[in-house]
Amino acid sequence: GYRVSLQGNFFGCNQTYVAFPEYNPRKHIKLDPPLNIQSNATASKCQIWWSVWNVPWYLAEILQYELQYKEYSMSWKVALNKTLPSSLPQVEIEATELRRGVAYAARVRCKVSENENSYHSQWSEWSQTTAFQRADVPKVSEKILNIKTMQYLFIPLSFGTLLYLFWNCKLSSRRQKASPALTFPRQLLSFSHSIVCTMGILR
Repeated sequence: GYRVSLQGNFFGCNQTYVAFPEYNPRKHIKLDPPLNIQSNATASKCQIWWSVWNVPWYLAEILQYELQYKEYSMSWKVALNKTLPSSLPQVEIEATELRRGVAYAARVRCKVSENENSYHSQWSEWSQTTAFQRADVPKVSEKILNIKTMQYLFIPLSFGTLLYLFWNCKLSSRRQKASPALTFPRQLLSFSHSIVCTMGILR
């Protein structure tokens, strides 16, 4: 620890003022702001990362960060703040927290974790900002979607139609022995109905 005092000459008299009777530097730390903040936004999330400078390794492991982000055109007074749980210099923002087609700006600051007893610090100044925008999900054209749907439906529909005709013909052949004149029109009607339904679906 240190004893910090101020000395001065006031009205011809030397005077001493003790500012800190016992000053411990490790309890009064202010770190430099993070550097090189960058971002990469996709359709599902936005990744933001940065680096710290002039920080000893034993402090880098116990740092905590605070992220602040906002819509680019808005004031920082309405920005959202997130205190990050990890000492890693990175964070991810879910796409659900971002609006489509809107540009955002983010910045970050750091200090020694409040859970640490050996050191104490105040927040650093804010870093420079990084800009990002949520990427849109590519839309599949309606035409391509319809073609794929037809491909998936054609095989089972064709198989079902053939199976239906097979059973219908099998049953009709049995009935023809008793009354051929009555069963033939019904078989023809059923066959025509199946063909019409199949053609309507494939269209």
